[in-house]
Amino acid sequence: MLLEVFLVLGTLLIYFFFSKKNEETLPFKDGWWGRGQKPVTKEDSSIRPFKVETAEEELSDLFRRLDQARFTEPLENSCFHYGTNSVHLRKVVSYWKNQFNWKKQVEVLNKYPQFKTKIQDFNSVSAASVFYELMLKLGFNEFYTQGGDAGCLICTNLAQIAPSHVKGLHLNMVLVSKLGLSHLLSVLLGRYFPGLFGFQDEDVRRMFPFLKKWLYKILSEFGYAHIQATKPDTVGCGLNDSPVGLAAYILEKFSSWTDMEFQNLEDGGLERKFSLDDLLTNIMIYWVSGCIVSSMRFYKENLQKGIGTQKHEKLTVQVPTGIAAFPNEILHIPQAWAKKKYTNIVSFHFMPRGGHFAALEEPELLAKDILQFVDKVEKEQLWKKKGE
Repeated sequence: MLLEVFLVLGTLLIYFFFSKKNEETLPFKDGWWGRGQKPVTKEDSSIRPFKVETAEEELSDLFRRLDQARFTEPLENSCFHYGTNSVHLRKVVSYWKNQFNWKKQVEVLNKYPQFKTKIQDFNSVSAASVFYELMLKLGFNEFYTQGGDAGCLICTNLAQIAPSHVKGLHLNMVLVSKLGLSHLLSVLLGRYFPGLFGFQDEDVRRMFPFLKKWLYKILSEFGYAHIQATKPDTVGCGLNDSPVGLAAYILEKFSSWTDMEFQNLEDGGLERKFSLDDLLTNIMIYWVSGCIVSSMRFYKENLQKGIGTQKHEKLTVQVPTGIAAFPNEILHIPQAWAKKKYTNIVSFHFMPRGGHFAALEEPELLAKDILQFVDKVEKEQLWKKKGE
């Protein structure tokens, strides 16, 4: 209880220090994607088709590195509590070398139209500006957005930049960085008086005890985020040089963030929701593109100014919003908290199963929720037009 009091008081001080009046929209950020200063010549705005390709030399180099991998024996019965278990990692690497067919996965990727274009540079506001500009370039004046993880933040920023163009925003993860007094009181008392704070029974089950289900999870699961938000290149250089290291880093998150209970299993429960082909395809995309470092820098570019200090964190979102709350998401945000940021929530559902990687874990559940949200927004807008 004492720790909760200190947590509340500390957050309260931060809230009053950083709290400022909200603005209606977030300014569009016109950035630059390349080195040095933006050239004065007109930017190449073409949209060019391409195919995913990997040279034989790249694959030969990959297999050489896999053959020369050094493994450290795990502690006895440690399962996935220390991270990716190297006993199981050896099995994954063996499958990678002897059974995984990357060329087949490339064929699958190339079944879908792939395009490239050059637009600006990247943090979440810049990324949102990129997608906004891209949608207009493609001829879409109105559109829906959907995101989880970083996509949650990017799609939220997009709705803040262009609310007249975003018809609806659907999220399977919610971030709330601006806390008010009601949030803080609900941390202390919401378990005992849920109705007073707008909590449902499922909110209470997912949030409390708060120290265990929030503070402990932040301390135990977000060490990677602190590294990536401060010194991303240090660990990134190692991952970019070692495919086995890259796999260990990524697979650990696919285990823990799918279901925290999977840490109790030697194989991390990785194949309970995913196939090794899907997991290795994800890893291969990072490996062959060499983009793991830039993806990790995204954290520093977003957080180097601190939490709660940026304009987009202080603005509300007014476009119609739908939220799919999956039970195994790392941190649960109740609708009562979310609606202070997203003021027009038209759909909020407690999903029956699934975790952080909802689109890959439970694609049908997520797609169904997106479709019902879009249908609901379209019908409401139709009724408004009829009433005008």
